[in-house]
Amino acid sequence: MEDFVNPQCRRDHVMCDAARMDHDPPTPFVDASSTVRAHELGVEPDSAMARIAPWVRRTPIVESGPGSLGLQQSVVMKLECLQHSGSFKARGSFNSALALEVPDAGLIAASGGNHGLAVAFVARALGVPAEIFVPEASSAVKVDGIRRLGATVNVVGALYDDARLACVERAAASGALDIHPYDAPLTVSGQATVGVEILHQVPDLDTVIVAVGGGGLVAGITAALPDRVRIIGVEPTGSSCLMSACNSGGPVDVEIRSVAADSLGAKRLGSIPWSIIAGRVEPVVVPDEAIVRARQLLWDDVGIVVEHGGATAMAALTSGRYQPRPDEKVVVVVCGSNTDPSDLVRRT
Repeated sequence: MEDFVNPQCRRDHVMCDAARMDHDPPTPFVDASSTVRAHELGVEPDSAMARIAPWVRRTPIVESGPGSLGLQQSVVMKLECLQHSGSFKARGSFNSALALEVPDAGLIAASGGNHGLAVAFVARALGVPAEIFVPEASSAVKVDGIRRLGATVNVVGALYDDARLACVERAAASGALDIHPYDAPLTVSGQATVGVEILHQVPDLDTVIVAVGGGGLVAGITAALPDRVRIIGVEPTGSSCLMSACNSGGPVDVEIRSVAADSLGAKRLGSIPWSIIAGRVEPVVVPDEAIVRARQLLWDDVGIVVEHGGATAMAALTSGRYQPRPDEKVVVVVCGSNTDPSDLVRRT
């Protein structure tokens, strides 16, 4: 697997393995300056927590139990799939809208779906209008949900980048407050509150496993957690902008071809997230079939409905791409639930 590993993704002889991570014992993948860089970029987890606490859910943690999900040991699941609007995105959206002055034109955003749902939810909660731009790749469940929340929906282009360009042009014309889904300090600060909660709920944690799209969630969690905590960023093989950034020494454009593209379909890792996670977060990629299987297992064994992006972090464990030590305290962020659950029901 050496062809997939960039020297910048090594610290103390630990490699970012694109296929499998089996460590005995591990050397923490640590860059002690990551929290400092986050602060310098304006990412403030504690300030965001104080700001949004009245507006968001403190989502629960659940132990999977030994043997569940086909795993020998129990892992802790942070159920952000139970957050308002069905994903962690409500945190960054609330933090942005509450920290800035919302104009009469309201809020505007481009999204693969979950961020649009979050911004629409925030707009409804604050009593302001919202306009959301989504690509054709967005799921009907998410687009319909955005409309039900009262936002205006514009379907533009094949992929997120097309919707983003149209959103920027519309924001310039309308004067609406544009909330970026992952590459803005206030957004990342809001997502960091997931990490703040995890640290309070599981103070003895060793490792956090989290899915990566544009990088806002993993960067926020990195900013919130102490350097002793190992952070694993999981991506679909067909949408791996973090692994590509590691291999290239910085964010680069990637092709998007994944079952999780509607939530983990960023063409390029955000520059602010990269500035925080470079040298700290270990990337792991998983194939689509592993994501589909993990999603089914989460329903069959735990009874929770998640979208493919929400199952991607767990897929690193259920596929064996990341293998924790027997005594390793692992937290898996289950990040989204906006999906049609009908295909999860087994029919005989």
